[in-house]
Amino acid sequence: MPYVNIRITREGATPAQKAALIQGATQLLVDVLGKNPQTTVVVIDEVDTDNWGIGGESITERRKQGK
Repeated sequence: MPYVNIRITREGATPAQKAALIQGATQLLVDVLGKNPQTTVVVIDEVDTDNWGIGGESITERRKQGK
């Protein structure tokens, strides 16, 4: 049973976009590894930008600076 965990920042991904991510990740496992889509689990975690950092800065701060 494949398990895929997608983490994105919580910035308003729509239900349609999330559905596309789930479908796309599932199809990728079918196409590349021949996995059964009925047993493929995809979880999307949305993380607040204050809780996600790159290069020693939170995404919130980077966005304020235009990075």
